[in-house]
Amino acid sequence: MTSSTFTLPLERYRLDNGLRVVLSRDPTAPVVAVYLIYGVGARSEEFGRSGFAHLFEHMMFQGSCHAPKGLHFQIVEANGGYLNGSTHPDYTDYFEVLPSNKLPVALWLEADRMRGLVINEENLANQKEAVKEERRLRLDNQPYVTAIVDLWPRLLFRNWTNYHSLIGSFEDLDAATVDDVARFFKTYYAPNNAVLVLAGDFDLEESKRLIEAYFHDIEPQPAPPRPSTTEPEPDGERSAVYEDPHARIPALILGFPGPPRRCPDYYALGVLDVILTAGASARFQQNLVKGRRSVIQYEANLGWPFASASDYIDPGAYSIFLLHHPSFRTREVLDHVMEELGRIQDDGPSREELERARSFLRAEHVKQLESNIGRAQLLGRHELLDGDAGLVNTELERFLEVTAEQIQSAAQRRLDPAVRAVLEIAPGRREGDES
Repeated sequence: MTSSTFTLPLERYRLDNGLRVVLSRDPTAPVVAVYLIYGVGARSEEFGRSGFAHLFEHMMFQGSCHAPKGLHFQIVEANGGYLNGSTHPDYTDYFEVLPSNKLPVALWLEADRMRGLVINEENLANQKEAVKEERRLRLDNQPYVTAIVDLWPRLLFRNWTNYHSLIGSFEDLDAATVDDVARFFKTYYAPNNAVLVLAGDFDLEESKRLIEAYFHDIEPQPAPPRPSTTEPEPDGERSAVYEDPHARIPALILGFPGPPRRCPDYYALGVLDVILTAGASARFQQNLVKGRRSVIQYEANLGWPFASASDYIDPGAYSIFLLHHPSFRTREVLDHVMEELGRIQDDGPSREELERARSFLRAEHVKQLESNIGRAQLLGRHELLDGDAGLVNTELERFLEVTAEQIQSAAQRRLDPAVRAVLEIAPGRREGDES
C-alpha cells in the first residue's frame, strides 16, 4: 500500500489580492473545516517586539468590524462547530470546523477579522494581561517548561530571531502600543500573506463564489520583511545545567543542528526518529526504558518542541527530550543515548526496523488525513511553507523511499557529538522547601 492509495483531490488558485486558496472536497460526512494560515510567527518579530505573533493569536478573537468581542466563539459554537488558533515559529493559524451548511458563517467571520480587526487600548490591555497570565500558568509554574521553551532555544541558536521566546517578554509586551500592534496587523495579516483552505463536504463552485464575495476586496499589502535567520557554523558542544524548582525527576535534552527542509537528510532523519522513538518496538523503548532502565519517558522530532517534520523549517534541530531515573546521573543517560545513536552510525537500521518505520509512517499519514481539520492543516502548511499544497500526495513516498544506507549516512553527518547541544535539568529547591 502506498500514499497514492490516499491521494487527496485538491484545487489551488489565487485571488487578485494575493490570497492563496486550496480546496479539497470530501463528501463523506456533512462537515467542513475552514483553515486560515498566515505567514507570520515568532521568527517574524523584531528585536524589542517579541511576543507580537502570539499576542495576535489572542487579539484575533477580540472582535472585528461587524463581529463584536465574543461573537466569533458564540456564532461558531451556536452553529454546532468548534474553533481554535495557534502560534508557531514560522506561522500563525486559525480554524473553524462546522456543519457543511454553515460554511458561509466561517468564511464571513474570517474575512471580517482579516478586513478589520478591532485594535484599541482596552483590547490590547486585556490581551497583554491574558498573555502574562498564560505564561505564569503554563510556563513559569510547570516543570520543565521554562527549560524547554526559554533555555533550550538559547543553547541551540545564536541568532536572536531563532532563539527568543515565542510567548515574548513582559517588558516587550508592556511597551507595545496600539500603533505598534496596528502596524503589525497591517503588515502581516494581509491576504497576500495567507492561505485559505477548505477541506470536507462543500460545493466547489458555491464555495468559490463565497470566497470571492467575502475576501476579494480586502486590500493586499507590500510583502512583509523577513528577518535573517542565518546561524553561524557550530563551534563545539554547547551545554548547560538548569535547576528546575518544579521538577521532581531529572531530565535531559539533546539536540543536533538540523538539515534543510525537504533535503535527503531531512527525510532520512524523519525515518530515523521513528526507529528510535515510535512505538513499543522503538530502540529507546527497548534499550533505554526496558533494557538499561535509565530512561522513564521520552519524545523527539525534527523541530522539537515547536514543530514536527510537517512544519519544520531550518535553521532547526533534531532534538530529544528524556526524563530519566534519579539513580542515574544525567551524563550517564547522555552516554546511553549516544551509544544508541552510535549503533545507527556504525551499522544502520535493520531491514525489520525499516519496514516497521514505513508501516508507522503510513498509519500516521492516514490518521492525519482521516479528519477534515487534519487534511486542511497539512494542505495549508505545504502551500505556505513549500509553495505547493499538492505535496500532501507525494511527501509520504519520499519518506518511504529512504534506505538503511541513507539513514546511516545521515546519522553520521548530522548526529555529530562535536556539535551537539546538551541541557541537563535537575530538580531544584522550591520556595518554602526545608533545607
